[in-house]
Amino acid sequence: MKIFPAIDLRGGRVVRLTQGDYGKTTEYAISPCEAAESFVQAGAGCIHIVDLDGAKDGTLSNYETIREVLSGGKLFAEVGGGIRDESRIASYLDAGAGRVILGTAAVNNFPFLVEMVKKYGEKIAVGVDARDGRVAVDGWLTVTELDSVDFCRRVRDIGVKTVIYTDISRDGAMRGTNLEIYGTLVKIDGLDIVASGGVSTMADITGLRNMGVPAAIVGKALYTGALQLADVLAEARKTEW
Repeated sequence: MKIFPAIDLRGGRVVRLTQGDYGKTTEYAISPCEAAESFVQAGAGCIHIVDLDGAKDGTLSNYETIREVLSGGKLFAEVGGGIRDESRIASYLDAGAGRVILGTAAVNNFPFLVEMVKKYGEKIAVGVDARDGRVAVDGWLTVTELDSVDFCRRVRDIGVKTVIYTDISRDGAMRGTNLEIYGTLVKIDGLDIVASGGVSTMADITGLRNMGVPAAIVGKALYTGALQLADVLAEARKTEW
């Protein structure tokens, strides 16, 4: 199982939200580039970067910071947050992102998602953020009537290979991930699921790995010291015989 340590950005700073609430923001002293380098030193090969300002209002206020992180070229990076047109997709890919994540745009402009998947293939991932099983958009501020599992199947059907699925209620809450929902999602043939939200114990890592989830994002638990990235990577690489 792959591990994506996370960098969430607001105003160029590394932060974490609790359950998607912009009013509950914790800012960390480490710079984005320092965080990325610490991931490399721990043995990581991947990174997950989210522009929280962009996710909320569609701005590009963190683009230069993200470009600086990507310039190191040492990590396979997936980038999301406010990516709602092709020029932004191209900008991040040109800057070194391995894939970009469409969230709000995938929901609000499904024909655009179809077009981008046809053009960029596996470089397009979809972020499915769920609150009480329903898809949320606009930086998690708006909850739609879309069933999140059904939407995962729908994007699979148009050629999407990777979905980053976040249970908002668990995100940043440090109370474990939603193993039940990932047990359901991992059964969707032809779709790679990246588990996100609440991954905060080694039991979470072991549980996700054992059920065959291809990848998981770890954020707040690394910054608080609840988990050590080197240990997480070692656990994720184990094979059950």
